[in-house]
Amino acid sequence: MVIELRKQYGCPVELSLEFVGGKSKTVILAWLKEAPHRYGELRSRMPNVADKVLTQRLKDLEALGLISKEPINGQRTHVYRLTKRGESLRPILDSLYIWGQAVAEELAVEIGQT
Repeated sequence: MVIELRKQYGCPVELSLEFVGGKSKTVILAWLKEAPHRYGELRSRMPNVADKVLTQRLKDLEALGLISKEPINGQRTHVYRLTKRGESLRPILDSLYIWGQAVAEELAVEIGQT
């Protein structure tokens, strides 16, 4: 699967959001930043995302070269992990996490950890 990118963008942020735009893509990347995950682990961490949406977002992120799907020691199961390109998002994901924590405290919003 190949994601077709436009040949021209209005600004670099627009291109960046093409890669990580949308809540579920960014959350998937945030979980994979912490450690590789199997599909079921991601599924349990994202209970409000439909299976079809999670599967499609994983395929999108893989097609964009941000994650890879790797078999576990010859088993039928596999894990998703960040690629080198995905790892380059680590500082951005860290910043979003820190900002989200700060604004949650400011707004008295509870952040649930799974």
